[in-house]
Amino acid sequence: MNYLNNLNVFKRRRNLSSTDSSSAVSSPATPAATVDAAGTSGARAGDGSGTPQRKKKRKSKRKRTISVVPISEVTEASLELWRTLPPKIRHDPSMVSFQQVELEHARLHGDCHEDSFPEIQGLEEDGAEEEEDDEEEEEDEEYENEFITINVTNEEGQNKEIGHVKEKKEIPKPHVHHLAGHYIGNITPPKHDDINDTGQNNLDEDHPFRKYSKIICLFITWLLIMSFMVVKDEKMVEPKHLSISPGKTKAYILPHLPQSTRIKVTLEGTFLSEPYSNITEHYLEIYLQMLSSTLETNSTELYSSSSAKNISEPWFIPIVHPYLFDSAPIVKEQRLFDIIDSNYEQLHQTNGGLVRLMIRSNIQASMPVAIRYDQSPVNRDVGVIYAAFVLIFLYVLIIWEIVHRTFAAVIASTLAISILAALDDRPTMEDIIGWIDVETILLLFSMMILVAILAETGIFDFLSVYIYKITNGKIWSLIHCLCLCTVLISSFLDNVTTVLLMAPITIRLCEVMDMNPVPILMAITVHANIGGTTTPVGDPPNIIITSNQYILKHGVTFLTFTAHMLVGVIIVVITTNIHLRIIYKNINHLRMHEPKELKELRRNIKVWERAAGKIPPYSKDANIVRETLMKKVKLLRHQYKKKMTKGTVPEDIYRSTLEELQREHPIKNRPLLIKSGIVCVFIVSLFFLESIPELRRLSSGWAALLGVVLLLIISDKNDMDAVLSRVEWPTLLFFAAMFTLMEAVERMGLIDWIGHATETIILSVSEDLRLAVAIIIILWISALTSAFVDSIPVTAMMVKIVVALSGKAYLGLPLQPMVWALAFGPCLGGNGTLVGASANVICAGIAEQHGYRFSFMDYFKLGFPIMLVSVLVTTGYLIMAHVVFAWH
Repeated sequence: MNYLNNLNVFKRRRNLSSTDSSSAVSSPATPAATVDAAGTSGARAGDGSGTPQRKKKRKSKRKRTISVVPISEVTEASLELWRTLPPKIRHDPSMVSFQQVELEHARLHGDCHEDSFPEIQGLEEDGAEEEEDDEEEEEDEEYENEFITINVTNEEGQNKEIGHVKEKKEIPKPHVHHLAGHYIGNITPPKHDDINDTGQNNLDEDHPFRKYSKIICLFITWLLIMSFMVVKDEKMVEPKHLSISPGKTKAYILPHLPQSTRIKVTLEGTFLSEPYSNITEHYLEIYLQMLSSTLETNSTELYSSSSAKNISEPWFIPIVHPYLFDSAPIVKEQRLFDIIDSNYEQLHQTNGGLVRLMIRSNIQASMPVAIRYDQSPVNRDVGVIYAAFVLIFLYVLIIWEIVHRTFAAVIASTLAISILAALDDRPTMEDIIGWIDVETILLLFSMMILVAILAETGIFDFLSVYIYKITNGKIWSLIHCLCLCTVLISSFLDNVTTVLLMAPITIRLCEVMDMNPVPILMAITVHANIGGTTTPVGDPPNIIITSNQYILKHGVTFLTFTAHMLVGVIIVVITTNIHLRIIYKNINHLRMHEPKELKELRRNIKVWERAAGKIPPYSKDANIVRETLMKKVKLLRHQYKKKMTKGTVPEDIYRSTLEELQREHPIKNRPLLIKSGIVCVFIVSLFFLESIPELRRLSSGWAALLGVVLLLIISDKNDMDAVLSRVEWPTLLFFAAMFTLMEAVERMGLIDWIGHATETIILSVSEDLRLAVAIIIILWISALTSAFVDSIPVTAMMVKIVVALSGKAYLGLPLQPMVWALAFGPCLGGNGTLVGASANVICAGIAEQHGYRFSFMDYFKLGFPIMLVSVLVTTGYLIMAHVVFAWH
């Protein structure tokens, strides 16, 4: 071909006569040009005409290169195919070989139009960047629109496809350059098609069947509650006071025959708890006896074996020395006596048969005791089934968002009380009020007011700007910074307090960076629960564990607790952050809107792929062009993947936004901030004093309330309505209802059933594996139970099991490893579900107050897998530390 021969001669001649050593046009000796990761030709590497800044920029970008087609392989046929491509693809730096050949062809024939090749012109002169004129952009849009189809639905409901779209307009989505106000601010919350402004499900209005079926089911539930509560009276169990004489057996005749095969007996006196039973020889023995004749008086006369029969196993309670009767604390002990079915039938078949409670001691002194007996206790076998049903009912209401979670908790707790009434164990109003943990409610109320006043100072906006500044607008740096701060704060403050402080900062930062706050809020809540595991004051379960006198006397101090827990917490934090990076590998899942540059990259990938797809792979010339296009596609995909995994705010937007934020959000009220800071130091100091038994005078709730009262006094707040309007009253009511529900479930026997099952499993294995099995069972049972049941009653129940297992010398189980397993279990298990920990519910309430909302399932999808991985990692840590290396 004469054309190619002339072209090669021209290129050799031009190469020999060229005086510009930095020419960007590759000679025939150059095997291939290179294109860097930004799409810039590697032939520019030797261009000395650019500015030093531009050279530095190009040098920093020249990290990844791919080879394109060498000039010597460009044929006339492949050049003809290249000319049919759209201008945007023809002028791309990756097509530099074709551009150079076309330029030489144009010069040989005297019809050179250098404007047609701005890249080549830039390579030869000063390396200027590519610029497209308006005419090329219009041609490019026409080419792109060849691949765009829109499906629309006409009035008849038929789908029609509209092709060859002439114009595509995109509604611009505003970028947020300033922080929000107290609530929603200047950003539109995420749209949910099925959620209205009140946070309820709109499906009820769209589907009348669902709406009326929900009303009918709830009405039937109300009827059941109403019928049980009206028919059954409150159970009143009056205490009786007895004096046990030395050397004699006290017989107390029950006024009525038992209505079931079980009798619940509660004693109060100067008793010793079970772990200390081996340090005393003084016992109180209690058992039931059946009489076949009627007694008219409460006599202590001993009956012959023909008229009296023992119908229960004896119950031995260790008691203190008689010298300590006046100073020892009163301890409550409870026992269920099981009557054998044959004895129960004989008792009811015998005329005049009675049951009496026999009590005697082996000390030479009179001993006073208070006794309560319940002749119709809840059948635990049936109660466990009812308790499981109530919990399932609650989670159905919450998971499918049939009603608001607060209303669901109220309905479930009322249903639980009505079931207790149906089981002849209806609690009194005094009992129900006692079930509510007033300390927790008081702490939540006080900290909500404190945070509301702190928000008026502008400190949350100021801290948001500072974190935005130190993270340089990088999304993952921001997330890790927030999570780390949450872990550190939660180690020394209550989880609820930590979430109340961190949630407003998180929401404001997310709004600045155009991110969806919901995933980040859930992430900091997870880290709040993890951080609370570190110290004895970080989470209520830890307080319950470390306040046990038996555990304290066996070497579990503040320092030993923190040292053993800190290692596990560090491991869990690392794995959790890795888990988050895997879940949100696509950074767009964290954004409110997809960035424009990512949309452009996706569009370019489709354009280049379809351009390559239109070239038939039937000849070598066509394959040359096709391979060049596919290499460009690969490069664009790499750029897209890199931008998805490393989300950041563009530098110009970051700088302008930071300047505007610093200008618009300074500290608004410095005197109020100073006063609030003093009060915060005061409250935190009281929190730390509470962890020291010798200085323990005020609970956390009282400490927070006194601090808030002090702040209201020194800040001279007159508008209390504005302050109280920031309190999350639905959240407080939710906690009150949940406390009532959990106590009712415990009264039905569910918690005891879990505890006995745990103890049975541990005792069933061999002695060599007993410690490992005990750690695994205690950790996983407490974690999984705490994910669905409140962690406070679970921890209180499991503490008794741990102490009992440690007190049995024949088992050979050390106490401390079981204590660490119990501390990890409820704290990490709280991450499993939305109602697993108090901090989770508080975070959901704050998010809803700011215009965002996440459901039970939204949190479950993130929290439950993290909980499983955390507990699994903790299991490995405890096994290695205490079974393999015996750290304890």
